[in-house]
Amino acid sequence: MASRILLLAFLALVCSHAIASDPSPLQDFCVADKTSHVFVNGLVCKNPKDVKADDFFFSGLNKPGDTANKLGSNVTLVNVEKIAGLNTLGISLARIDFAPYGLNPPHIHPRATEILTVLEGSLYVGFVTSNPDNRLFTKVINEGDVFVFPQGLIHFQFNYGMKNAVAIAALSSQNPGVITVANAVFGSKPPISRDVLAKAFQTDKKTIDWLQAQFWMDNNN
Repeated sequence: MASRILLLAFLALVCSHAIASDPSPLQDFCVADKTSHVFVNGLVCKNPKDVKADDFFFSGLNKPGDTANKLGSNVTLVNVEKIAGLNTLGISLARIDFAPYGLNPPHIHPRATEILTVLEGSLYVGFVTSNPDNRLFTKVINEGDVFVFPQGLIHFQFNYGMKNAVAIAALSSQNPGVITVANAVFGSKPPISRDVLAKAFQTDKKTIDWLQAQFWMDNNN
């Protein structure tokens, strides 16, 4: 009987870690101490007596991001690096600006689900499910519409219109992370072997060389 109880307790503990995302707070707040050199899963707490209102504050999300780039988009992320008070709270925010035909390219947030709402314009958005189905879900969303991108799935947003578009996204992590698929595959440092990529994408090595040159150039500018 005792062994069964221990087994159930162990399974409950494992499941709780599997389900949990960011560490849950054990006090009212745990403002990040950015001066600490201690490495933990998250950030070390500042002494509560030293916490100020500005630790929970960020200004500037009303300002458009610069979309004068190849993709025609700009992401202004407000995470724990910008607001120290987000530490352990499991949430962050982003403003995404799009020029006409601007794209937030296929990417992944390894640590967060994303929920996005359009403030201006219209967006063509979508995500792809994991193997083996690789099912694509897409929708055109307009001002006031909301769309959810499940954690860890490749997703994108595209402004197909002639006017600028603006969206706000909330993410279920203080530090959601982002992996832009093309940058990671073709712009890794050091580069992935062209033999590997040519076989994976069923193309020739010359094409892989050209793609890697483009992304290495972009990543080093």
